[in-house]
Amino acid sequence: MSKLKADVSIIYSGIFSQWDNQSDDLPRLLQATIHVPAIIDTEFGFITRIKKAKNQQLTYCIYHPDIPDDDGHIRPPFDGTVFIKENDWRFYLGDCIWAPISNKVGNWRMTLELNGKIIADKTFKVHVPD
Repeated sequence: MSKLKADVSIIYSGIFSQWDNQSDDLPRLLQATIHVPAIIDTEFGFITRIKKAKNQQLTYCIYHPDIPDDDGHIRPPFDGTVFIKENDWRFYLGDCIWAPISNKVGNWRMTLELNGKIIADKTFKVHVPD
């Protein structure tokens, strides 16, 4: 039995409205960009559309710049898995800026992986606002 190849596209990326992870609604795109000002509660990331991959496991990862935890240790990348719920599914991967902003500046890379292959990859440049 042949396996259909998943069809994946990033349909929106940039700055979004605040995301409620308890809701099925995805955040709304406010500005298409990879340049993100380091302002507290700024939500940024991307929405992908994934077709032909229902019930497969999707792995996500957010590589932060070297942000320390409360003990001064560098935080590991934030990662996890989720099962694709539908044959035509939209998924949001993002993060937001929190205090202090001084250690949030730098490149934030976000990836999605399916069957051991990266299917979406976007790097955002978080900078001190002008």
